[in-house]
Amino acid sequence: MPFPMKRFLFLLTFCLTTLTTLTTLTTLAHARQAPEEVKRVIEDFLRVQTRGLPGQASFTIGAIDPNNNLPACSALEAFLPVGGRPWGRINVGVRCQLEGGWSIYVPAQVKVMGEYFVTAKPLARGQIITTGDLAQRKGDLAELPAGIVTEATQALGKSLNVSVQSGQILRNDSLRAPHVVQQGQSVRIVSKGKGFQVAAEGKALNNAAAGQVVQVRSASGQTLSGIAQADGTVEVNH
Repeated sequence: MPFPMKRFLFLLTFCLTTLTTLTTLTTLAHARQAPEEVKRVIEDFLRVQTRGLPGQASFTIGAIDPNNNLPACSALEAFLPVGGRPWGRINVGVRCQLEGGWSIYVPAQVKVMGEYFVTAKPLARGQIITTGDLAQRKGDLAELPAGIVTEATQALGKSLNVSVQSGQILRNDSLRAPHVVQQGQSVRIVSKGKGFQVAAEGKALNNAAAGQVVQVRSASGQTLSGIAQADGTVEVNH
């Protein structure tokens, strides 16, 4: 083959290779973030966030624009906005952790199917709740008010702060634990400290449920603050 032809072919091959390389680099520089990868990161995040919720969680994730202008990122992280909770209709954030990164928010819906309790009949304020006062229902807990009763033990033996109608959803903030210490009652005071424990008699100055603070007056006239115990004693720590 004549020399000029060899040189021509060499130059042609070089130009084609260079053009291919430049095209590849341009494509990579303008590569869009794959929606499938963003969705996978959100799915993994929500599986962890919904673990341990009082019911069976499932979720759906909104569409992510395949024609987005986000540079492709190999270090994605999902997060919830400050104060966000992983149920109901939410927006999940996804950020690129690389230098000059970006962040977007993707809509999602988390359902939590579980059991909850309503009143089986009208109940009066102050009434102590028994098994016959409760009826169990099943539904999406994410669509119900916060703090609802999901286990019978959360309500049994407690009294109501307000009167309620039949079929009303029970909430923990409408329930009051029974008093284990009554104002004016004689109580046993157990004082505890490092290496010692002393018991004495005293008088309660206020009502208190188990775990609540109660003021007591000792036989010597000293006023002490302690924690009411389930058995009616008052524990004072020093």
